[in-house]
Amino acid sequence: MANVPNSRPRMSTERLREIIKTLNVDLSQHPLFLVGIRGYYLNSMGEGNKNDRGIYDDAIFIVSPNAAVSFNANTDPSVVRKGKGTGTGKGMAKLKNGLWKAHQFGKHKTYEALIQTGGQVTVIRDGTPDYEDTGWFGINIHRGGYNTTSSEGCQTIHPSQWDSFYALVSSEAKRLYGNTQFRKVIVPYLLIENDGSLV
Repeated sequence: MANVPNSRPRMSTERLREIIKTLNVDLSQHPLFLVGIRGYYLNSMGEGNKNDRGIYDDAIFIVSPNAAVSFNANTDPSVVRKGKGTGTGKGMAKLKNGLWKAHQFGKHKTYEALIQTGGQVTVIRDGTPDYEDTGWFGINIHRGGYNTTSSEGCQTIHPSQWDSFYALVSSEAKRLYGNTQFRKVIVPYLLIENDGSLV
């Protein structure tokens, strides 16, 4: 069973807004924001002082004018698979830290999620050494599994929290952009690394 913490991640609304503010993003244009923190439980889950794969040791926050809510998440691929190049045999992908304006509402397989249809992203692929790759890879934000984090590079939410995550992010999008327009907007996603000072 994929490890999950006993509690939700915690960060004040003020701190989240401070982090977003450093990006010089026009929040009047992008009032709905996602913030991912890789290694949120850096020293309380998995191997100490190391970001692990296959467990929900990360955090994703929904931030809007009306809410700042946290979820247990995974921002890494579930396993290691080394490779090279960008064709057959390429390494497993891990989304690079940074601000990504790439996610929109749509279908991940058979259910609604946030999918990478709004722009390209850069991933770090497993290799010797690891290497960057930029493109359209389907790095979606979707529901994880109970026995695995269900990721080949996607950002996944623990399944017990997925319904509340999607209900909140979609209701905030509808409130801010309208019931007919919300599917057209891009929801910015900031992914940062916990260096030990964030939490």
